[in-house]
Amino acid sequence: MTAEREKSPRRGMCAAVLALEAITLGLTTPVMISISDVSTGTALTVGLGLVAACVLVAGLLRRPWAYALGWAIQVAAVALGFVVGIMFVLGGIFALLWSMADLLGRRIDRERAAAFAVYDAQHADS
Repeated sequence: MTAEREKSPRRGMCAAVLALEAITLGLTTPVMISISDVSTGTALTVGLGLVAACVLVAGLLRRPWAYALGWAIQVAAVALGFVVGIMFVLGGIFALLWSMADLLGRRIDRERAAAFAVYDAQHADS
C-alpha cells in the first residue's frame, strides 16, 4: 500500500499537460519558420528548447520546485504568441490546463493524505 500512497495525482496530471504541450510546441517550430519568417536556427532553438523543457520538467515533477518551472513554461508558451499569434490562444489553453492540474492536484493530494491519516488512525490498533 506504500506505493499507492506515493502516487500523486497532481504529478500525473501536470506531467500529462506538459507532454501534450510538448507536442504542440514542437508543431509550432515549422510554423515559426514558414509563416512567421523566423530564422531556422532561432525557431529550432526556441521551439525544440521548449519541447525539451516540457519533457525535462515532466520528469522532474517529484521535486516541488519543478512546478515553478512548469509555470515558467506556461508563460513562455503564451509569450510565443508574439511570434505566432495562435500561441496566445493555445498557450492560454495550456496555461489554464496547467493551473487546473496543479491546483486540483494539490487539493486531491491533501484530501488523500487526510483520508490515509484517518485510515491509519482507525487501523493503528489492529
